[in-house]
Amino acid sequence: MSEKKAKKPESLGDNLKAIGWAVGLFLIARILIFQPFTIPSQSMEPGLTPGDYIIVTKWDYGFSRHSIPFSPPLFKGRILESNPERGDVIVFKVPTDRNRDYIKRVIGLPGDRVQVKNGVVQLNGVPIPAADLGLDKGSDPFGLAPKMLRETLPSGRTYRTYDQGYQMADDTEVFVVPEGHYFFMGDNRDNSLDSRFATERGGVGLVPAERLIGKARFIMLSWDGASIFKPWTWFMNAKPDRFFKGIQ
Repeated sequence: MSEKKAKKPESLGDNLKAIGWAVGLFLIARILIFQPFTIPSQSMEPGLTPGDYIIVTKWDYGFSRHSIPFSPPLFKGRILESNPERGDVIVFKVPTDRNRDYIKRVIGLPGDRVQVKNGVVQLNGVPIPAADLGLDKGSDPFGLAPKMLRETLPSGRTYRTYDQGYQMADDTEVFVVPEGHYFFMGDNRDNSLDSRFATERGGVGLVPAERLIGKARFIMLSWDGASIFKPWTWFMNAKPDRFFKGIQ
């Protein structure tokens, strides 16, 4: 009767090699394919709300050093660069801080002239049409509901924004977007530090193309104040109506 050979135990080297392969594949996927982000603020409401866990694809605009964790200074510019379309929702590195990510909507492309007059966005001297959808009463239990608008870009692309009454940034200078830069705005127009504000005022100014990370594609999961240290809140605070929802 033949005896089966005892299985040789895996060596420490084999285990480390397997871990190395797993880490390497994860980093490649994170750099080249997709990256998850959590929405921390109200600046992109009503489309994106705090607690949304979104997926951002990395290949849409090519790759820069900011596609890599910690933004190592390996090269300048973008590899396989492709230009964003007006209206894309994009995650990017703040121009003054490589460790801080923002998410906003592209309104101005290189060569565009962007201005806000009495809360209406002017693109190359032409107002962007904004249909009044009424108050979003479900957004605020205290009755301070913002007005919701539907903007329509020249391409026909539409998305919803919030208007919470007249604010200082409802009237701006004319911003001329230089080559290799983009003008971003939050959809919650009166609660967003975006390209209307210079970096020294806490805004992002005009964002260089090198700083783009990727295009926001869809909401994978969403919670309302859930905590990683309180597992029961993962279920009690979940917002399933937002799961797997595309981003306009």
